[in-house]
Amino acid sequence: MTAPTTALTLNSHNLAEVADHGIAVPTYDRSTVTPGIVHFGVGGFHRAHMAMVLDDLLGAGLAADWGIVGAGVLPHDVAMRDALADQDHLYTLTLKHADGTKERRVIGSIIDYRFGPDDPAGLLNLLTDETIRIVSLTVTEGGYNVNPVTGEFITDEPTIVADVEALRAGELPATVFGYVVSALRARREAGVAPFTVQSCDNISENGDVAAKMFSAFARLVDADLAEWIAESVAFPNSMVDRITPATTDGDRADLVADTGVADAWPVVAEPFFQWVLEDDFTSGRPPYEEAGVQVVDDVQPYEHMKLRLLNSGHQGLAYFGLLGGYTFAHEAMANPDIPVYLRRYMDEEGTPSLASLPGIDLDAYKDSLIERFSNPEIRDTLARLGAESSDRIPKWLLPVVKDNLASGHPIEVAAAICASWARYAEGHDESGGRFTIVDRYADELQSVAATQGEDPLAFVRQEQFFGPLAEEPRFTEPYLKALTSLHERGAKETARRLAAHEEL
Repeated sequence: MTAPTTALTLNSHNLAEVADHGIAVPTYDRSTVTPGIVHFGVGGFHRAHMAMVLDDLLGAGLAADWGIVGAGVLPHDVAMRDALADQDHLYTLTLKHADGTKERRVIGSIIDYRFGPDDPAGLLNLLTDETIRIVSLTVTEGGYNVNPVTGEFITDEPTIVADVEALRAGELPATVFGYVVSALRARREAGVAPFTVQSCDNISENGDVAAKMFSAFARLVDADLAEWIAESVAFPNSMVDRITPATTDGDRADLVADTGVADAWPVVAEPFFQWVLEDDFTSGRPPYEEAGVQVVDDVQPYEHMKLRLLNSGHQGLAYFGLLGGYTFAHEAMANPDIPVYLRRYMDEEGTPSLASLPGIDLDAYKDSLIERFSNPEIRDTLARLGAESSDRIPKWLLPVVKDNLASGHPIEVAAAICASWARYAEGHDESGGRFTIVDRYADELQSVAATQGEDPLAFVRQEQFFGPLAEEPRFTEPYLKALTSLHERGAKETARRLAAHEEL
């Protein structure tokens, strides 16, 4: 991530020169922006949506007291701390259109970054300050510490156990749960209004999940505090839709080649953007709607649309694509059978599981998904789409299976996607190439997948992921057919048969 010596380094002093290189820069005075938000989990996704929206508002002369302070508590967060600090917390956002055109701008809404292990007392004091009215989160699906089958808080996770003990003893926290609950406790004791906890993660009913998990953690520390949090703290639900691939060295090199500007950690995203947010805040909020955010009373219909069509569609693309030897999403989508098979899932299985969506043209939305998955400029990797499957499949795809089993709608393609995950978990493609499986349960998943030759249902017998589906013949019959086809015919032929409605 070191900038080439010949490139112009992005920082506050160079913004006028950066603008001369064809990149739009903030037009507002960043020195007048004061913090109002602390965000845990600063990555590409946050910087492609929430930080961009705040930058839009600041550029319009709004939200000057809603600057973002990034926060990290995990070891890998050091890299983001250092990249942003060296650039005065500025970064570039590039939107890549399918025709090859690029829109580039510098985002200035992040004004500081705190790494908890550097100064835990300092981060806690910031969270306790009354100027902080929102604590937002993109900590990934796994960051909420939810048992994927029971939906309850995992109380025996070692870092949770340690933080509970620390808070009971009046010591400093280490996890996002510990920081948020410690700060809320301190604000309560000081008579300071609580902040809103605003989840932006790809989880159905993410605000409700956050409320349940943070309250459960608080209950382990202090039952009265947990009750106060449940009664006094807002946890709005939200849905964000923008494909944001992980930044690569190629993205950094392209930025330098195209503009002569070096950014240690640029963000690349698709042009499409949708953010739907429940209007439920404890201590005020920025005027999000002035920057194109849909602020509504009920987010659930919109988030189900995204999770069950876009996110589940990504799961259907990832494993079939990886098994077929593809690296990027657009490469897999160039196989004519894969978009057809995905559209079959969306039409026959995903859509029937959705509630009414007034004002939404679902056919147009599904058309846009196929186009977005096929965008060659985004270069979204199938490995990224297939990461953390044990968190994603149970939350995104299996609700479709369960709802359609109850309603009598089809589940054949969803079962095949589950089978493709099981085949992928064996750790190698059809040419013998090895996968690096990124999942907190990777060892367990691969160990179980290795036994599928003796017990083809071994993978779905993992009740922590699949619940009782191994005992449901309407699921296991198409699942076993798909798994057998993947082993015997391969991913490409299996996708062709699914696309053509042929027997597996």
